[in-house]
Amino acid sequence: MSDPVSSEDVAVERSETRAVFINVGERTNVTGSARFRKLVKEGDYSAALDVAREQVESGAQIIDVNMDEGLLDSEKAMVTFLNLVAAEPDIARVPVMVDSSKWSVIEAGLKCLQGKGIVNSISLKEGEEAFIRQARLVKRYGAAVVVMAFDETGQADTYQRKIDICRRCYDVLTKKVGFAPEDIIFDPNIFAVATGIDEHNNYGVDFIEATRWIRRNLPGAHVSGGVSNLSFSFRGNEPVRAAMHSVFLYHAIAAGMDMGIVNAGQLSVYDDIDPELRELCEDVVLNRRSDATERLVEAAARFKGDGAAKREVDLAWRALPVEKRLEHALVNGITEFIEVDTEEARAAADRPLHVIEGPLMAGMNVVGDLFGAGKMFLPQVVKSARVMKQAVAYLMPFMEEEKQRLGLTEQSAAAKVLLATVKGDVHDIGKNIVGVVLQCNNYEVIDLGVMVPTATILERARAEKVDVIGLSGLITPSLDEMCHVAAEMEREGFDVPLLIGGATTSRIHTAVKISPNYHRGQAVYVTDASRAVGVVSRLMGDREAFVGEVRTEYAVIAEGHARSQEDRRRLPLTEARAKRFKIDWSGYQPVRPRFLGPRVFRDVPLGDIVPYIDWTPFLSAWEIKGTYPLVLDDPKVGPAARNLIRDAQAMLKQLVRERWLTASGVIGFWPANADGDDIVLYTDDSRTERLTTLHTLRQQMARTTDRGNVALADFVAPVGSGVADYVGGFAVTAGIGEDAVIERFSRANDDYSKILSQSLADRLAEAFAEAMHARVRREFWGYAAGENLAPAELIAEAYQGIRPAPGYPAQPDHTEKRTLFDLLGAESEIGLKLTESYAMWPASAVSGLYFAHPQSHYFGVGRIERDQIEDYAARKGWDIAEAERWLAPILAYDPATVRTRAA
Repeated sequence: MSDPVSSEDVAVERSETRAVFINVGERTNVTGSARFRKLVKEGDYSAALDVAREQVESGAQIIDVNMDEGLLDSEKAMVTFLNLVAAEPDIARVPVMVDSSKWSVIEAGLKCLQGKGIVNSISLKEGEEAFIRQARLVKRYGAAVVVMAFDETGQADTYQRKIDICRRCYDVLTKKVGFAPEDIIFDPNIFAVATGIDEHNNYGVDFIEATRWIRRNLPGAHVSGGVSNLSFSFRGNEPVRAAMHSVFLYHAIAAGMDMGIVNAGQLSVYDDIDPELRELCEDVVLNRRSDATERLVEAAARFKGDGAAKREVDLAWRALPVEKRLEHALVNGITEFIEVDTEEARAAADRPLHVIEGPLMAGMNVVGDLFGAGKMFLPQVVKSARVMKQAVAYLMPFMEEEKQRLGLTEQSAAAKVLLATVKGDVHDIGKNIVGVVLQCNNYEVIDLGVMVPTATILERARAEKVDVIGLSGLITPSLDEMCHVAAEMEREGFDVPLLIGGATTSRIHTAVKISPNYHRGQAVYVTDASRAVGVVSRLMGDREAFVGEVRTEYAVIAEGHARSQEDRRRLPLTEARAKRFKIDWSGYQPVRPRFLGPRVFRDVPLGDIVPYIDWTPFLSAWEIKGTYPLVLDDPKVGPAARNLIRDAQAMLKQLVRERWLTASGVIGFWPANADGDDIVLYTDDSRTERLTTLHTLRQQMARTTDRGNVALADFVAPVGSGVADYVGGFAVTAGIGEDAVIERFSRANDDYSKILSQSLADRLAEAFAEAMHARVRREFWGYAAGENLAPAELIAEAYQGIRPAPGYPAQPDHTEKRTLFDLLGAESEIGLKLTESYAMWPASAVSGLYFAHPQSHYFGVGRIERDQIEDYAARKGWDIAEAERWLAPILAYDPATVRTRAA
């Protein structure tokens, strides 16, 4: 908590600072006003001008104009609107703040302005060189500039970070660029308070104190901020939000804030705010009480005043005995009273540990029984785990004190399980869920995280004396890494069970490839998180009998797999090529993309991406099967699905509003022609100089129909055809900043919110790929300029063209990502990295190629024979062993057997 601030302090400071506050109207912003966005998208600029007029009439002294929307031509919309504004004297009398994340849009807007404009915004996010370049352009246009407290490592969220970044920016602007100090407007970032997360409680104070420091130490500079961010936790309760804004501004203006993006017509007069509400808001904004958030939340409904129906909360369970209250809280995922009830149980128990062993574990056993019976679902179980963790966290200091006082040792867990995502792989949503479910059932979980080398896994397993090791992976190279871990466990004499899980793993692969490497112990495939507890429980019970069952089952699977491989006929590569997928190129005229080479899209507004989210895979990640939105009405899983979607959409709104994540991408187009099974890219339309080669693989299955054996190269006009064709590529991420979000929820013992945020980031990345592909078809490549598909049609891929990804069925070779990333400059431009196994980091990322031909379609290469491996290795410049390593999951033969025969 901060020190209390009195009205006398504020009055004295007001007289010293004398800040004249300027309202910046926020409603002419397509990302912040649904009404304005709709009008602009429909081309109703006359009504859009009325929005600007209303802002000025309500007291806005500057209007902030933003046209960053995925389906808009942002530059055109900005120019059109500002030119119309210039012809409206009652609007044009106030300055314009040109607001965009795209410099081209800002520059287009500046060219339309009469008089002095304001640029919103620039920052050190992309480094000092880019910052100086943009600042010089702003200066050349004679504009003032909003400078965000944002540097190469992210947004400033603490007082110290805010002032350090602002000092650095001020020095660069005034000393290196020659910027007039009075044209510098700092935005030290207003973040939401009263979110229920302790780290957020001082955000209001940090902004106010940073403002005070800026006005005293950076002469001439101004301070601004987006005020509506502050109250996002109370969206839907406008009276409380207005009161919070007025209270915040009262103190921030006193500290020297002289500009702010607000809806001037909805501000409350400070002295007119209900005294109780004003005090509650000040306690929150100034962080004066540890229970400030709870008190404002409790009182908020009384001040809503809009006639909305209030949600009635049934608190009858609060009259139950404490053991039953704890059980109810665990089953229903209620954290509101957990510390109060845990303390009551502790006071009645002989030892704090007895609370865990008694009522808490009894409650979790009920959760386990309901989950096992299909009466609870994974999202509910993860919420239960959050309650359990918070109760245990409350008890920990008491147990530590008792242990030190009496020299006691804690009772061991049912078993100790080590979990890790293998080396080169970065995906861990499923692993995190497994860990939570195991912890719910009294198993101690040691989670090593992602990209964990084999040596680290085995060293830690030995040091911790674990009972079980669990491996996770998503990309196909992880399968080979799991085989290596199993072999090393065998070599080093381990005998603990090895659990295998993840999207690319399977029972067949575990039986055929992993299990034979580990004879001392046993590798066991775990289908999903709901099965993990049952598997570990059996391994910790009658292990010998269970392992015997698994070995018998895996032997049958391995024999069946071997027979199926022998029985399944495949074509020699020469025959497969002769039966290629044939396209008549004689009458085809490819559309030339609007530009060639790469183009970068940094800090794309998340709100533009949200409409493209496919919620079906989101629910599937939480083991709720069914198609969205039909699954919401399913009699069995519908209630759980609805609750999960409600929580996800609430978090999504906050995530977008507070900019938890940054979305950036890069796309590119190149002249291309197929050369056999490869695709040649050229430097330019002359097609005289080769830029690089994209390698593709061909189906070799023997067919009883006349269907062709496809390779991606078949969708591109061949060399010598006389057809000037093109290929595109992309890499996008919505995961920049994801690590900080995950860490924040981990510190709060909130696994539910942590996994929910990971799931949303993953979906946003996929949605970003979908949104960008739509723009490519209609705008950047333009081969389907008239396309107008509904979201359901986009999800069903009812459009022309495909975007296959390296490492997936149409091109199973993950190493092709390196060529793509080099073409796009993805690592240097947007910070998207490739691990040694070619997984993308951040994990919430998507990359692939664009093909435009109407007959291009998705397919799976399937199993391939040694003749194609030899051919592919020669084309890639590899030896056979390297080709077999990267393509191991699709080999139709056993490399070890082939080498033995050769020897």
